[in-house]
Amino acid sequence: MTSSAQPVPGQFCLVLHSHLPWLANHGRWPVGEEWLYQSWAGSYLPLFAMLRRLADAGATDQLSLGITPVLAAQLDDPQCTNSMHEWLADWHLRATAAAADGDRTRRDLGTREFRASRAALTDFETHWRHGGSPQIRALASAGVVEILGGPLAHPFAPLLDGRLRQFSLREGLADARTRWAIDPAGIWAPECAFAPGMETEYAAAGVGHFMVDGPTLRGDTALGRPVGGSDVVAFGRDLAVSYRVWSPRSGYPGHAAYRDFHTYDHLTGLKPARVTGRTVAAEDKKPYDPAGVDPIIDRHVDDFVDHVRRRLIDESARLGRPALVVAAFDTELFGHWWHEGPVWLERVLHRLPQAGIRVGTLDSARRNGLVGAPVDLAASSWGSGKDWRVWNGPQVDHLVALNAEVTETALAAVDKLIEPVALGAGAGYRGGRNRVADQIVRETLLTVSSDWPFMVSKDTAAHYAVERAHKHAHATREICDAALRGRVDLAERLARNWSRADNLFAGLDARRLYTATPPGGSGA
Repeated sequence: MTSSAQPVPGQFCLVLHSHLPWLANHGRWPVGEEWLYQSWAGSYLPLFAMLRRLADAGATDQLSLGITPVLAAQLDDPQCTNSMHEWLADWHLRATAAAADGDRTRRDLGTREFRASRAALTDFETHWRHGGSPQIRALASAGVVEILGGPLAHPFAPLLDGRLRQFSLREGLADARTRWAIDPAGIWAPECAFAPGMETEYAAAGVGHFMVDGPTLRGDTALGRPVGGSDVVAFGRDLAVSYRVWSPRSGYPGHAAYRDFHTYDHLTGLKPARVTGRTVAAEDKKPYDPAGVDPIIDRHVDDFVDHVRRRLIDESARLGRPALVVAAFDTELFGHWWHEGPVWLERVLHRLPQAGIRVGTLDSARRNGLVGAPVDLAASSWGSGKDWRVWNGPQVDHLVALNAEVTETALAAVDKLIEPVALGAGAGYRGGRNRVADQIVRETLLTVSSDWPFMVSKDTAAHYAVERAHKHAHATREICDAALRGRVDLAERLARNWSRADNLFAGLDARRLYTATPPGGSGA
């Protein structure tokens, strides 16, 4: 992809954050495993297919792709991959039935979905039957993407006990090393959440850069900024550019011609309608016409590229040096939420170099010197108000209290089970691996996932979120209770059964709560 326009100073960076909470064996519809399979089919399949095409064309440093450990675990889990294959086959059967329907509108919908489901099945059977890790390793090795890591189970880190927070980060990075044979240079901190001092924890874990939202840098996101006295660089999301796509009021996905996410044909489970209008009732929405969206996608591609170009020119002139523009989104926006998003994304990545815009990753931005003066950051997130209210506001007080109580109970129990001891300048432990302690920590991390308070605060499947938090809290408590009462056989049986239920993070080792030895180092 060569440039045909006058080069623009600076660099554009696209960052995608891929995340879903652990969903396997925790419900199916309307919230549960279906969420995983829809996102896999709508977003992950087309995104990875696009990245393979770019890699085959010799493209490098196209975007920074965050993949949380809890999502990576689901993309590798044998039950999830088998169920995903079944889900795709079911989609294909539903489309086949619709294509034979006597109603012309439903028949046209079925024919379109028949082709899409057949292509998805072929893609999955060709590339995904051994899980996501082979895909991710190949793309990272080709250099087409930078992979961003993150902590286990996606906690809201500033509200987490410091010891558990650091452990979660180290274990998350170890998980990346195990799955993909890489050490991520950067992370996507869950919810872009930050508290002063976390930069020192990042540095200790080997993290070189992380994402924050634009207001955390007071809107000046034109350069990465080292945080405090560390060498860890914070990159900020440019809201002026990102909101061209991700604005609930004026973002591209809300265009009347695009396929509507919320409207289903209840006979087939397929999506037949276009947005039509923001206030139009589902039953009044017009049929989706894919032939009508192509010029609109192109118009939105041109608008985005032109906006990035102007932003780079203006910010570089303001700084008197090449500037950086970072646009950051949830991966699931592209395809799952916004049906046309993957096509838009691929065209953008082709069109940017043609417009003279240099495309790169967060890591390449650091290498290219797009870093400014150090800055002290305030407590922040990318949630409502750019503070922590979504995760510790009055509407989720009950979950905040639950998290604190479960964490205290869990750590007290693990302290007794592991028998931490002082070792020279640091800390360590007496015994061998303790699977009961491992499961206590695992269930605690699932309890404190940031997804649950988010879903309550945003009133999106809030009942499911509360039920999930309390289920993992119950597991933590009953294992702790059995262990502390000396009922060893019961504690081991409970830990084994709860572990089998989710089959998650087998490499988690609670002993590493008591040592700074990097995961994968000595001390087995």
